[in-house]
Amino acid sequence: MVIGSDITIWIAFIAGVLSFASPCVIPLVPSYLTYITGMSFGELDHSQHDTKARTRVFIHSLIFIAGFSVVFITLGAMAGLASASVQYYLRESLGVIQKVGGVVIFLFGVHLSGLFRFTSLLGEKRLHVRNKPAGFIGTFVVGIAFAAGWTPCIGPILGAILAIAAGSTGGVWQGVLLLSFYSAGLGIPLLISGLLFHSFLNFFDRFKRYIRFVEIATGVLLMTAGVLLFFDQFGRIAIFLYQVFPTDLG
Repeated sequence: MVIGSDITIWIAFIAGVLSFASPCVIPLVPSYLTYITGMSFGELDHSQHDTKARTRVFIHSLIFIAGFSVVFITLGAMAGLASASVQYYLRESLGVIQKVGGVVIFLFGVHLSGLFRFTSLLGEKRLHVRNKPAGFIGTFVVGIAFAAGWTPCIGPILGAILAIAAGSTGGVWQGVLLLSFYSAGLGIPLLISGLLFHSFLNFFDRFKRYIRFVEIATGVLLMTAGVLLFFDQFGRIAIFLYQVFPTDLG
């Protein structure tokens, strides 16, 4: 899967964006922003016209993103480490392990699409921080707590990316890379939402009617990724894309 690594990276990034757009994240963005910044909705709404307030939102958002990124990237490193260990001790069985990972990802997609709901994924298991510690450290802690939330929305998507990391041949660094891109996909829209809070509220008012469609699209994406992983097609697709869209790195 070395050749197909570019595809898995972009799948991880898109999965992060879709996680942001999921019903358990995007509706909570205003609440998270007010919580980590200590600013009211009105202050956030006018922050784009106040340099000092905008800087405050930017810094707290970055620290919040760093908090959940540390957790996700650590999980990716662990998944990659497991992959490297499996490759060392069970090299001949990697094909079977990859197929199992493909099945798991496909089932995550089935769950999100609504074709069939797995009850084990329906229960919300979220770590709450009722009283946010003051300052940047508190914001970082809230980011870690956010990452600990294993909800019916973000859980299957994150689990699918971890399964891809564990099924890759890139080891620890591949796991770190995949979860870094996943964190970026989740974090960048959050950062933009904070800086353009008024525009975000207008966007969300129009977007919320399409949340179910996003769930279905995410499910289809994961089912497709599961099939590709099961049949080891990431590399072939990458070769095809390079032939269709050749790049001159020289």
